[in-house]
Amino acid sequence: MVFLDINGLSVRYPSSSGPVYAVDDVDLHLEDGESIGIAGESACGKSSLGLSIIRMLSGGNVQGNIFFEGDSLLNMSNSEFNTKYRWKKIAMIFQGAMNALDPVFTINEQFLEILKQYDFDGNSNQLILDAMSSVSLDEHVLKKYPHELSGGMKQRVVIAMALLLKPKFVIADEPTTALDVLIQAQIINLLKALKKEGMSFLLITHDLAVLSEIAEKIGIMYGGQIVEFGSSEEIYKNPKHPYTKGLLESIPTLKGGPPKYIKGNPPSLLDAPTKCRFLERCPLAIEKCKEPPPKLKTKTGYVRCWLYESE
Repeated sequence: MVFLDINGLSVRYPSSSGPVYAVDDVDLHLEDGESIGIAGESACGKSSLGLSIIRMLSGGNVQGNIFFEGDSLLNMSNSEFNTKYRWKKIAMIFQGAMNALDPVFTINEQFLEILKQYDFDGNSNQLILDAMSSVSLDEHVLKKYPHELSGGMKQRVVIAMALLLKPKFVIADEPTTALDVLIQAQIINLLKALKKEGMSFLLITHDLAVLSEIAEKIGIMYGGQIVEFGSSEEIYKNPKHPYTKGLLESIPTLKGGPPKYIKGNPPSLLDAPTKCRFLERCPLAIEKCKEPPPKLKTKTGYVRCWLYESE
C-alpha cells in the first residue's frame, strides 16, 4: 500500500527579483512502514519539501499533489488538515532545537500548550511522560527551561514533542545538526528504535552515512529537483547521476587519501535553468545535457540524466 505519494510537487517563493523555484517537479513514493532519506547541498530545497508536506510553508506557493493514506493533503482546508493530520498523523522535527523551543516557558508548559491546541482531555501528564521516556529523558527535565539543557537534551525534547500525539509519519529536518558525535549516535539509535515500532520517517540530512542506517529509499536533491531516487542499496552500490556519484566520492574513507569534492556552486533558483541543473559542474557533461533532462526509470526509482539513457 502506498503510504505517501507525491506527484509533480513544486514550491515557488515570491521575491523582488522574481519567483524562487525552491522545489521543482518532485515525485516521491513511500510504502507503509518505509522511510525516505533526502540528501543534497544546502539551499537545494530539502526543507521546503518537508514543510510543504506538513503545510507549514511561509509565503510559498505549492503546486502538485501530496497524497497521504489516499487523502489529498493540498486540497483540504487548513482547519481539516490541522484537525485530522498535523501532529496527530504527520509531525515534524525542526532543524535547530534551540530555535524550536520557547526560552520563556518550561519544557512542561510547552508540552501542555500542544495538548491545549488539540483539546486533549485525557491523562496529559502520562502522555507527556511517555513521550519523554521514549527519548530517554525523565520527568525532572520538564521543570527546566531550554537554556538549562544541553544541545542533545534540547534535541531529544523536540523529538519528544513531535512524538507526543503518536504520529505515523515524522519529517526529521537535520535532527543531528550541530551535535557532537556521541549525541548524534544517540539520536540515530532513537530514530532506528522508533522505526522498528512502526513509525515512518522522511529524514532530511547532509550525512549520507545516516541515511544508510534508517532509509529504505533515498532521494538526491539538487537545484530544487530530485535528480535521483531509488532504493538505499541501489543509490549506494550503483549510483546513476553524476551528482550522486560526486556526493558519495566526497565521503572520507579508511583507505586513505583525500576525499574528492564537487567543484563550483549550485545554480541560482531565481532563474532555474531548463537544461540539466548540474551541467556547469558535471565532469561527464555532453552536448545533449543542454536540453531539459528526462526522468528515466531505473530498477527502483528514476534518474534525471541523459547519460543514463545511453547505458
